[in-house]
Amino acid sequence: MFRFLGHFLTITKHRHEVVRLCFRAGIGFQGLFHDLSKYSPTEFIPGVRFYTGKESPNNGERRSCGYSLAWMHHKGRNKHHFEYWYDYDMVTKKIVPVDMPDRYIKEMCCDRIAASKVYNKENYTTKSPLNYLQKSTAREKMTETTYRKLLYLLTMLAEKGEKETLKRMRQMREIPEAEANSASNIERNVSCE
Repeated sequence: MFRFLGHFLTITKHRHEVVRLCFRAGIGFQGLFHDLSKYSPTEFIPGVRFYTGKESPNNGERRSCGYSLAWMHHKGRNKHHFEYWYDYDMVTKKIVPVDMPDRYIKEMCCDRIAASKVYNKENYTTKSPLNYLQKSTAREKMTETTYRKLLYLLTMLAEKGEKETLKRMRQMREIPEAEANSASNIERNVSCE
């Protein structure tokens, strides 16, 4: 019962925070549908089985089974995950990442903020999502454009805070890209209505 309740409360708390952030970022309707697949049996049952409260249950499923069926189900149904945006390249004959539409990059940013808040609890700072991105291998798994746009938003969050970042996200028609080696020049590239 502890794992059932713990997992349910964790994913629900996370989802509600993402919805709140999405509304403040100007993509509220889209946010209402965020992560609903986590309540499906394919994702929820392994989520309960491998719940620890310290990390994603998908990691526990990977350790136990060698892969996470819940994660494969999830990323294939949720466009705010860069892993959704892969396609077959006719020239190279390989599976490659494709650029994410900006509205899903905005949702991915909200998702990363909410996840950092839920998992880091009182240790969360506005730098947490950026630190997590920079420590991960995500850059090599998404297009450079998608990475730079996400980097731009998370750097703005770290430097200007949540309120200002969400306000600017709401105003943006197109997300600017952070510079290749430095994302600290936020003011210069803002593209707003």
